[in-house]
Amino acid sequence: MIRRALKSVLPAAAAVLALLPVTAGAAAASTVAAHPVAAVAAPHPDRTHHYLTGRVATQRGRLNVRSGPGTRYRIVGHRDARRLISVSCKSHGSRVHGNRLWYRLPDHRGYVSAHYVRTGRYVPWC
Repeated sequence: MIRRALKSVLPAAAAVLALLPVTAGAAAASTVAAHPVAAVAAPHPDRTHHYLTGRVATQRGRLNVRSGPGTRYRIVGHRDARRLISVSCKSHGSRVHGNRLWYRLPDHRGYVSAHYVRTGRYVPWC
């Protein structure tokens, strides 16, 4: 009976503890004790998104933001010349001046051609 109870309670307790941040202070611990459901709903630390920034490399005009990775997708917005933008990942799409890479903007807000964006760092694949 006790073994059966431990087998069901220990994995659940380990799952709740795994979701708690390591650097949580006493205030956070008291909040979690008062509201155990909040600890389960908290995002996992490994799932945080770190977006890279790049600069729009076109000197004049605006850079089109498209709904997909290609010039045949509809335009959903613009980014001004020489502005900093955030990118989340890269994917293949239609060619723009020989470059097939497209950067996806965070939160699925669209795609921009990598030909017109300089990141200076590695951008992961989508």
